[in-house]
Amino acid sequence: MRLLLIEDHRDIAANIAEFFEAHGDTVEHVLDGERGLQLALSQQFDAIVLDLMLPGLDGLSLCRQLRQAGHTRVPVLMLTAKDLLADKIEGFEAGADDYLVKPFSLAELDVRLRALLRRANVPPAQRLLTVGDLTFDLDTLEAERGGERIKLNPTTRRLLIVLLQNSHRVVTRQELERELWGDQPPQGDFLRAHMHALRTAIDKNFATKLLHTVHGTGYRLSAEPPRS
Repeated sequence: MRLLLIEDHRDIAANIAEFFEAHGDTVEHVLDGERGLQLALSQQFDAIVLDLMLPGLDGLSLCRQLRQAGHTRVPVLMLTAKDLLADKIEGFEAGADDYLVKPFSLAELDVRLRALLRRANVPPAQRLLTVGDLTFDLDTLEAERGGERIKLNPTTRRLLIVLLQNSHRVVTRQELERELWGDQPPQGDFLRAHMHALRTAIDKNFATKLLHTVHGTGYRLSAEPPRS
């Protein structure tokens, strides 16, 4: 794995680099956001570990600019001392794929990065996800239904990807909550509001409904109505 580490805390960066290099990985380390963005745009990395608080250009702005420049496939894992739900949501909406709060275990960082790589390295033939007349391109992050562009925010996009990749089965509420918030979901039924927004986006203007609620279990994307 070729890893770009953008972290201004030298001790933390040294520990991360030592750990991954001992496992045969390559780590390119920079101390500030502007240099980090320059490298992320000009060189190829398997994953990026990005600190939130950086001199010059903060992690959120860096991630947004990276995604806006079309670099959508490289996974970004954000490191931060901020553990509030609002901070995590802000990170995901900036384009991060995962979020780890300091202090953290290096073994957990490794496991999370390997999981992100498995998800990112989908064969080209499987990069276009389809259910019925709904399609989602994993490279462009664009969704269409019946030739009509579907507008999604980062949260509904993440939910849609999981549902499309698992359209053969019911995806549980716990799985979807874990996708959005990791192992610390918020108190209250925030998932319901996001699922309502997704249903509005993909089903409201179409006669055939694709997003089905399986009461007491979760949700499924299917062109066929659920069996009663």
